Amino acid sequence: MNAPRILSFDLDDTLWPVAPVIAQAERELFRWLQDQYPSAVREHSIERMRELRASVADRFPHHGHDMTFLRRQALAEQFLATGHHESLADRALEVFIEARNRVEFYPDVRPALSRLRERYRLFALSNGNADLERCGIAEFFDGHITARAAGAAKPDARIFEKLLTEAGVAAHEVLHVGDDPLADVVGAQRAGMRSIWLNRDARAWPPQFEPPPRIVTTLAELA
Repeated sequence: MNAPRILSFDLDDTLWPVAPVIAQAERELFRWLQDQYPSAVREHSIERMRELRASVADRFPHHGHDMTFLRRQALAEQFLATGHHESLADRALEVFIEARNRVEFYPDVRPALSRLRERYRLFALSNGNADLERCGIAEFFDGHITARAAGAAKPDARIFEKLLTEAGVAAHEVLHVGDDPLADVVGAQRAGMRSIWLNRDARAWPPQFEPPPRIVTTLAELA
């Protein structure tokens, strides 16, 4: 089989561990609300805010792929419920987004992207709302396809199809790399792309899916 022309990468838990990033961003947002608009969080906790966001996802299923919408809508409702204007949600969201993009890369990421960039066009393909510029790795990528822009999240074929349109290539010319068995590996294969499972923590492959054609434990192996 011919070598790929495009390498696409998931971001969260592929290039950096996402759980500590989100947890820290939520803490910073909560502290900001306590300082700037204490009445907005008087009856809230971080856990309660998560529950509100989950209820927004239930009530707006057509926006379920758009994490930015869900978080902003939850903040708007939180402000409105305490007598504030919903436009304050934009300021609060910016506090979260700024912190959400302060990521700590896995050690192999920058060296591997630098090497791969010399041989391939690289794209990011993500369900989350990380920003390549803010994260500091935009220099390595030719583009970033988000679930919000595509109107669908992985493993939905539409986000992979948007990548093909943006990159101007056929599906067989793309190799997608990600940590999620369904969203990244199975999703890419269903869209006609090749895929590699990045399994950093020795997880077992889900038995309900066809085993991946190739597994790596770091991007250094890929490079």
